[in-house]
Amino acid sequence: MRHALFDFDGTLSLLRAGWQQVMESYFCDTLAAAVPTTPRCEHVQVCREFITRLTGQQTIFQALELEQHIRATGATPLPAHQYKAEFLRRLHASIDHRLEALRVGRLPPTDFLIPGSVELLQALGAAQITCYLASGTDLANVIEETELLGLTPFFSDDEGGAPRIHGALEDYHNFSKRMVIEQIIADNGLSGPELVAFGDGFVEIEETRRVGGIAVAIASREDGGSGCDPWKARRLRQVGANLLVNDWRDPADLLRQLGIS
Repeated sequence: MRHALFDFDGTLSLLRAGWQQVMESYFCDTLAAAVPTTPRCEHVQVCREFITRLTGQQTIFQALELEQHIRATGATPLPAHQYKAEFLRRLHASIDHRLEALRVGRLPPTDFLIPGSVELLQALGAAQITCYLASGTDLANVIEETELLGLTPFFSDDEGGAPRIHGALEDYHNFSKRMVIEQIIADNGLSGPELVAFGDGFVEIEETRRVGGIAVAIASREDGGSGCDPWKARRLRQVGANLLVNDWRDPADLLRQLGIS
């Protein structure tokens, strides 16, 4: 293995922990307003399915799916970008205190990192494996949050070039994790097994397996507890993860399993 791709939220960062609940609540409210005669539990089931299925992709895709569901009811939806903007407004209202705590040094970055993240990145660096970051979160936010967590050096060259950090763009057609993976392979002349990906979303696992790479899934609990999220674990197995872990607490063992020394 020569190159490693990381997802961000839920894989390294806990800064946005709880985003699924914020999105589900808002999207369900929106569907309920469009179809008030449908029981809320049905709206929850619909929203939870597509929110989860699209986790790891750009947020706009979940907003586009909401737009399509509302149109299918016969109601007139807002443009998807407005749903995305309102979701982000609600999300930042719930997480901005975490960002501010890091900005002013009131709390350490370790409070918002998946356990073992720094140690795993250090071990990969020591093995001379080049690391990349790709997130469905907007690029400007990914860059800032990576810096606040002290992770930027792991995705940067010593020569001071642009960090190897990718995120959602205003024109969503110009970014996807598939595109990032294909570019890494093309730029470096890789065969599939020379690429390893680490993530808690379906997208990076599926896309890595599609090109013959090794997919390491993390069924992380984002509430700060130990152990795995059993729902995540079940779904990540279903999409073909080669390895499944709860967190990164034992990077040495993980690298041994991957054949990295």
